[in-house]
Formats: sequence, structure tokens, C-alpha cells
Amino acid sequence: MPIDFNSHVNFLNTYNKPVQSNLVQQTHISSQPVKDTFTKSVQTSDNSVGKDFEGIKIERKSFGTIKKTGQEAVLYTITNKNGASVDLSTFGAAITSIKVPDKNGKIKDVTQGYSSVAPYEEAPVGHAGGTIGPCANKIDNGTFKINEKEYKLECNKDGGKTHSHGGSDGFDVKNWNAEVLKDGIKFTYNKKDMESGYPGNVKVSVTYKFDNDNKLHIKYNAESDNDTLINLTNHTYFNLDGAENAEENSVLNHIVELENSSHYTVNNEIAVPTGEIASVEGTPFDFREERKIADMINKKSNQLEIGSGFDQNYCVDGYDGKKMIKIAEVKSEKTGIKLEVETNLPGFQFYTANHLGKSAQPEGKDGKRYEKRSAFCIEPQFYPNAVNTDAFKEKPILKKGETFYLKGLVSVSYTHLRAHET
Repeated sequence: MPIDFNSHVNFLNTYNKPVQSNLVQQTHISSQPVKDTFTKSVQTSDNSVGKDFEGIKIERKSFGTIKKTGQEAVLYTITNKNGASVDLSTFGAAITSIKVPDKNGKIKDVTQGYSSVAPYEEAPVGHAGGTIGPCANKIDNGTFKINEKEYKLECNKDGGKTHSHGGSDGFDVKNWNAEVLKDGIKFTYNKKDMESGYPGNVKVSVTYKFDNDNKLHIKYNAESDNDTLINLTNHTYFNLDGAENAEENSVLNHIVELENSSHYTVNNEIAVPTGEIASVEGTPFDFREERKIADMINKKSNQLEIGSGFDQNYCVDGYDGKKMIKIAEVKSEKTGIKLEVETNLPGFQFYTANHLGKSAQPEGKDGKRYEKRSAFCIEPQFYPNAVNTDAFKEKPILKKGETFYLKGLVSVSYTHLRAHET
């Protein structure tokens, strides 16, 4: 079943000022078995540079030495002619910083992260900013079948009961190769057959481009020589008040609207979907109109208790695998920055960083440890454990000879982070 999925995350400023920043990402998978529900994308050359990218400056510096391999991690900074910038690390093909202006024109770093590679490698709490794969979210019992063959993965979560985010040796802890383009950075990684338990030699790339309208375009591409699982996403933690706000509960005054999510997947006691899809009506999960996180997160709900806060897969209303649907809008009253997300994937994880603040966690780039509920994530995805759940019809299966393809677009795309002022 070829899949063509896209999503956008938009940062906007809620004041009348010029456009300041944009991150756009569009996703296309050509992968599923059984029948086609998506159209394949037409790829364009990475070598063409339009006026939107004129004057882009790319800087390179060491991000430190990776202890396990002795390799150097490299940090690239893409700066456009307006002075907005994005920092990207070869380790994890990760976003380590997105800097956008607030309502007063002051540049704010709105993503959590670290100032060198060591914390990412030695204390990888929360997968901060990393490219997640081969399969994002949970796989129950760490087992799945493709073509009647069972595969067993590392169970790195829930006391050895689930496989999560590609395991402890997932894509977010790999040092990717980097190619500097005229208008961005292309990261590549070649996963070997049965690496981390997943079948297939898989060639994966993630391309980031940052233009003069302050849009960061993200394009994923994956091909395999065997049928396998692929469900790539990015795990950036956002605090729209500014990442320096690392204190516990510092994200709770953010205003959230999930206007096209009238249902969510119900979790069992270890936060694996049961297959039941429930209405948000009359529950703390109803964000179809704007609500502060603080007004909802402490309401009585066994699902909130299981997740220790919001950590739930939402279903996208009107999903057909083709059209872009706005799934999330998050605002900071303090800075005027607004995050919007659009996708044509069936679901997304809304997470309020409930498990940050562990004693082993290192200090962040502002010299503070990121505490519980100091950020949020919006992660477009296939439903968790979809490969093992009959009720979930869309499966993250990449067939041999087909292509997983995600391409960022300016106005509608996979992760379209758009920061501008209206």
C-alpha cells in the first residue's frame, strides 16, 4: 500500500510583524501492503537553489568526540539572510536548536537540547531532538511479523515489556554522514540487515533546508532490500516561552488546540494501545477548542495516570492519507510564539515531557536540568503498535523496492515549523 504522508509544524508569532521563521516537513511513504491509499511523490534535485535560499550561510564546528566509537560529532548551523538559525548534529541527525523571534523581536531558542554530544550519547534521556527510527513509538513485547516471519526486538521500555523508539541502538544514537548542500544539510545512514533486530539493509536520509522565509524543510527518504518497518519522526521538545524555562511544570500555561482530533487510542497499563478508539468528548483529552494544559492535565483519568500526564496517540479526523490536515496549534502568551502542526498521517503523539527530570539527566544548554513537564512534543506517526493491532489498518511496513519519502514544503508539509507574526 504505497503511502504518501505529509505534516507541518508551524511557529507563528501572534502579533502584526513580518514573517520570522518557518520549519516545514512533508512526508511520503511508498510502502504498505494490500492496497494503495496514497500517491507517490516526485522528487526534485537537491542541487537547485532558488531565490528563497540565496545568501544562506552554513557553518561547521566540532560537537565533541563520541565516546563509544571515537568519531567526531559535527554541529552545523544554517543561518539565513535575516539572521534566523537552526543547529543540526550529525549524532542522531538531530535538531539541537531552533531560534525564532518573539513578539518583541528578541531571538528565542524554543527547543531543549545540549551544548555537546556527550549528554546525547551518555545520558540519552527523552531522545531530545533526534531522528527516531527505525520505528517510532512502542511495539508490544518487542515482536512483529512480516510475511509470516516473526522478528524479536530489544525490549527497552516498561520493564522489558515493550520496544520503544527503535531501542537503545536506534537512529537517534547513530552518527550520520553529512553532505553540505548549497542550501542545507543532507544526513545519511545505512542500517544493516537485522541491526537492532529489524530486517533489511536500509538506506536512510534526512535533509534539512532553511530558507529566507525562515522555513526549515525536512525530507526523509528510506529504501530497503527486504520488507521491513519504517516509521520515522523527530522528537524535538518545545517550550515556546524559551528553552531556558526548564523548571517543572513550566509548559503548563501553553495554550493547546487539537481541532481535528475527536478520538484517541486507549492505552493499557503500560501505555500500549488496546485497539479501542474512544471519543474525547467529556474527557481531559478534548482540545478541540483552545485550552491551557494546566486546566486539563490534573483532571481525573486513568489514561492520564498511565501516562503520568499527556502521552497519548490522537486520531486525525478526516484522514485519508493524502490531504494535509491541521492537527495542533500551541501558543505561548508570554512570547507570542505559536506552533502549528499539519499532517496526512493517521495519528500523532501529544506528550508533555512527564518523564524528564531524572537524577541521571544532565544539564541542558542553559545550565539547567530539564524538569518534568518543562516541554511538549507533537509527533506525527502511525498508531503505536499498529503492526500488531488488527483494528489499526495503516501499517508502517516498507516493502522491498518501494520508497519511504518525506519532503518538506513551504506552506503545507510533514513537520512544518513556521514561526512568523500575524
